[in-house]
Amino acid sequence: MPSADTGASVTTRAAASPSSSTDTSTAAAVDPESGKLHPGGPGYRRTSFALFAAGVATFALLYSTQALLPAISADLGVRADQASWTVSAATLGLAAGVIPLSAVSERFGRRTMMTASLSVAALLAMLVPFAPTLGWLIALRAVQGVALAGLPASAMAFLAEEVRAKALVGAIGLFVAGNSIGGMSGRIVTGWVAQAWGWRAALGAVGVLAVVCAVAFRLLVPKARHFVARSVGPRALARTLGGHLADPLLRRLYAIGALFMTVFGAVYTVIGYRLVSAPFNLPQGIVGSIFIVYLVGTVSSAAAGKLVARMGRRGALYLAVGATSAGLLLSLSDSVAAVLAGLVLITAGFFAGHAVASSSVSRTAKTARAQASALYQCAYYVGSSLGGALGALAFHAGGWEGTVLLGLVAMVGAAAITLYATRKAVVERRLLHLEKAA
Repeated sequence: MPSADTGASVTTRAAASPSSSTDTSTAAAVDPESGKLHPGGPGYRRTSFALFAAGVATFALLYSTQALLPAISADLGVRADQASWTVSAATLGLAAGVIPLSAVSERFGRRTMMTASLSVAALLAMLVPFAPTLGWLIALRAVQGVALAGLPASAMAFLAEEVRAKALVGAIGLFVAGNSIGGMSGRIVTGWVAQAWGWRAALGAVGVLAVVCAVAFRLLVPKARHFVARSVGPRALARTLGGHLADPLLRRLYAIGALFMTVFGAVYTVIGYRLVSAPFNLPQGIVGSIFIVYLVGTVSSAAAGKLVARMGRRGALYLAVGATSAGLLLSLSDSVAAVLAGLVLITAGFFAGHAVASSSVSRTAKTARAQASALYQCAYYVGSSLGGALGALAFHAGGWEGTVLLGLVAMVGAAAITLYATRKAVVERRLLHLEKAA
């Protein structure tokens, strides 16, 4: 992976060359100081909109069966913990594929990898509704997860390479905001379509949405100006991954991402079962509409940059942990209004924490950013898979209270990691002060 200086020189030469393939709108948005895109330019807006569309498709596809789990259980005659594997299989597939495909992106480019990943996943989405059994449905969802694996890490690396450092948190926040919009729209669409025509038609509707997003992404995403291709063999990849895992800060960020996603996966896998049962007894369409609270995640993730600027990275993480924990406790109520308020807090806390942790990974890794982001995505989606599976088991064993307990344990873990980092930073500052005084 080239340094920022190398990338800037490549950009300067490309801009000076009359044969440069870079479009004029992208060139106009290049910051003359850093050679990278910055807010206010058309190239930055195109990049933001393209990655937003990709984010919408990613979460809409990845969690397309989540709001439909009660309907799938009823139609196929399976338990909640069995049906939950239609979600966990997709996230495990993504976790398994994200590191190898991030290495492929080093050779063929982030833009090419994201386009191929999104296209294949969208095509598979048109086959998923025709799965004849639960086993086939789980298998297709696993393959779909692998197909999606080329997008998240490549997107983070693309933004880290093309966008100036000060604007990176905001740019990644917009990508994460697209995730929240995709999660919301996918669940709302599937809820109402399933109520009218069944869960298979609902999955078909998500497939159509994904195709539209894939086309929009390909039309909007600008050509990369800082990417330099390189081959990454198995040994080199192992060394790179080992180097990232040896970094204590990166390890902490990976663990925090996994713990936040454990909560999110558990809550949203099980919440549908709770709301269609007593004392709520809500219809499928209304349950799907509950996911409009994802809009809160859109706001909190897009605002993550300002939050970090005001409170610092660890302060923002403390706030995210506190909001998520408060939401879990509030959701224990048998009042629909209280449950909704709890989901709002959980969603806001999760997306803020995820945006802060993921952008911190991109800034911390100085080389091989695609692999650093891939490791984060791997940990993140392993957390989602564990959250979905364990959350469903906890719900089967102890009801909603069991799922909430699982989430609170995960948040205690995230808080402990952040507290350790805070104390470590305080000690380092004291030592530095003593060295200066001496």
